Amino acid sequence: MPTPDVLSPAKLGPVTLRNRTIKAATFENRTPDALVSDDLIEYHRVVAAGGVGMTTVAYCAVSPGGRTSGDGLWMRPEAVAGLRRLTDAIHAEGAAVSAQIGHAGPVADARSNKARALAPVRFFNPIGMRFAKKADRDDIDGVIAQHADAARFAADAGFDAVEIHLGHNYLASSFLSPLINRRSDEFGGSLANRAKVARGIVLAVRRAVEKHGGGQIAVTAKLNMSDGVRGGISLDESLTTAKWLQDDGGLDALELTAGSSLVNPMYLFRGNAPVKEFAGAFKPPMSWGIRMSGNKFMRNYPYREAYLLDDARLFRAELSMPLILLGGITNRETMDLAMSEGFEFVAMARSLLAEPDLVNKIAADSATRSACTHCNQCMPSIYQRTHCVVTGAPDSLR
Repeated sequence: MPTPDVLSPAKLGPVTLRNRTIKAATFENRTPDALVSDDLIEYHRVVAAGGVGMTTVAYCAVSPGGRTSGDGLWMRPEAVAGLRRLTDAIHAEGAAVSAQIGHAGPVADARSNKARALAPVRFFNPIGMRFAKKADRDDIDGVIAQHADAARFAADAGFDAVEIHLGHNYLASSFLSPLINRRSDEFGGSLANRAKVARGIVLAVRRAVEKHGGGQIAVTAKLNMSDGVRGGISLDESLTTAKWLQDDGGLDALELTAGSSLVNPMYLFRGNAPVKEFAGAFKPPMSWGIRMSGNKFMRNYPYREAYLLDDARLFRAELSMPLILLGGITNRETMDLAMSEGFEFVAMARSLLAEPDLVNKIAADSATRSACTHCNQCMPSIYQRTHCVVTGAPDSLR
């Protein structure tokens, strides 16, 4: 098969994207009152005007307790009208739009959410200073049903796709992790048991969009290839899980990610570890703790282009389903490499935060290089209003 042009149209399940570039989910912190704001709409409209094939709204929690913090958007009837304004604005710019749906699990800040967090086992979150409840069977069934409801709300709001969050040790990912999931019941122990939550969620979402969305909505998932910590999700186990998800038939594509929001976030981001800036985002004593031990939590992984490609190749070799390559996609050369390696789509986050019109720039000049410096100071900006500290974008096309 000839290598596709990354800027050519492509099918994602039932949806046709104008090109093969996707803005990866990047928490925006632009949802006061847990509802869509004009600021959030403009954030995504600018990226859509900048040329991406599809932008991803992050993070659309499936319940109040599934949010990472109390201002986060959660999918409910009151949110649909605002989400419809958002999807209309994106479509007007010629792009598609996906809703990332999920439950934060042990990552959820129960104190900020004013709602009980869930985890595979009783788990202490130092940011929220609260324990997450060990999820029982009713809790698990409830979360699966909430994902289906969230997909239906996304369909009502005009989304072209939903992305199910199965990564970064959020709830489904924490069940997959042998480091976190120390259960001995039907949801613990073997990988087959630990994968039940993720597989159940995907199939419930697929059934929901087939019935409610008329089969016109794509379903993707973000899956950890590795947690990057000893005892966590490994490449071998993740590949087995991916094969099961493929065989289940619930997904139109899989986005490959890595790292843990709980224990090793820099394994995903690479580049500079902004420990000082993270400490400045919190009040004492949390800020003191981050300054003293932040380097152990935020480990140093030098940046390079396509830094997840080596692991992702293993998945490409074993899977037939469409795959989305994430991690260090900033220029045309790397995009073309991904296409030549057999990946159907590329996903970008920080590079589009720095330059929302990067895709248009690359289309006009293939030698374009991203303005992103990989300083990662955008990471702690999520506690105020996510933005690039180098360019100030994305507030307007520059």
